[in-house]
Amino acid sequence: MWIDNYDLFCFDFDGLLVNTEALHCKAYDEMLARRGYVLGWDFFEYCDKAHFSTEVLRDAVYGKLPKLREEEPQWDVLREEKQQIYQGLLTQGSVELMPGAGALLEAIGDRKMCVVTNSTAVQIGRIRQVLPELDCIKHWFTREDYERPKPAPDGYLHALRSLGAERAIGFEDTLKGLNALRETPITAVLVCPKEHPQLSRLPEDTNYFSSLEELLAGDLCQL
Repeated sequence: MWIDNYDLFCFDFDGLLVNTEALHCKAYDEMLARRGYVLGWDFFEYCDKAHFSTEVLRDAVYGKLPKLREEEPQWDVLREEKQQIYQGLLTQGSVELMPGAGALLEAIGDRKMCVVTNSTAVQIGRIRQVLPELDCIKHWFTREDYERPKPAPDGYLHALRSLGAERAIGFEDTLKGLNALRETPITAVLVCPKEHPQLSRLPEDTNYFSSLEELLAGDLCQL
């Protein structure tokens, strides 16, 4: 099994191990609905903007809903409203592991694992309280632990310095995260659905799987 070829497994968090991206999308829709607006994007349209950058998402939303910009030009106000709704979804128990995440973590077993995320320790802590299955991951590197967020490689480089590894592999669900991995010695793997628009921008040499289930059953021995 390809797992035996590595001594450190690095994971992104949101959208890779847990379904929080779907909850973020739902929270934006609800925030806008409370203000009387309908964005009309499907999940993957949302992801294509949100996974690129906060600024791209902001400009796309305001571009689609110009009256919203007139009503509330401060994007941070809208994000805070959305964040409150998102936290409510978490407390309702809506967050779940992504398909295949539990099986993959079990297969890795007691080998060294870590999470490297742009999310804060507080955000991660709330989710871990709901999903104790994640406790098998002993090392967590959150936004407070390194200088520049992804797509900069700082988080992954910090993980390598902290944990040490002769052969590490990392998993991301966005090109932003993948670019961070590709600037390190870590073998980079992208895991996202085939419907995601970002695949049209995928570098040809990318190690790609459509799900963690496919990854678990796949052949990475050549990497």
